[in-house]
Amino acid sequence: MCCDNNKILFETSRFGTVEVDADKVISFPDGILGFPSLKRYVLLDHKDTVLKWLHAVDDPDVAFIVVEPVVLLPDFTMTTDPVTKKFLRIEQEEDLVTLVIIRVENEQVIANFHGPLLFNASLKLGVQVVLDKI
Repeated sequence: MCCDNNKILFETSRFGTVEVDADKVISFPDGILGFPSLKRYVLLDHKDTVLKWLHAVDDPDVAFIVVEPVVLLPDFTMTTDPVTKKFLRIEQEEDLVTLVIIRVENEQVIANFHGPLLFNASLKLGVQVVLDKI
């Protein structure tokens, strides 16, 4: 990984070398479940779709397909607990972004609604939460 003029350059196994603005890096201080040591990610567009790739900056092989949950479940709602909001330093609700990780298995799309990713869009600070019920 290389940095220059507020840009970062990093390698990916899917997209080759990627350059993004340094202020686009989302910090997950606790990592993501199964990847506790990977703390820095960027969102990359997936062609012309609503899907995005959440790509680890520090590991070229780690990337998750993510989407806003309402794309898959239009009536999806979630209450964010005060501790999570405080951790993310949410002051305005429009700063709170929720994404779910999806995977394709046997031609079926499976979304992890029990482990959504939440982040503060302004501060680029994220966390994965585990929900008992959705």
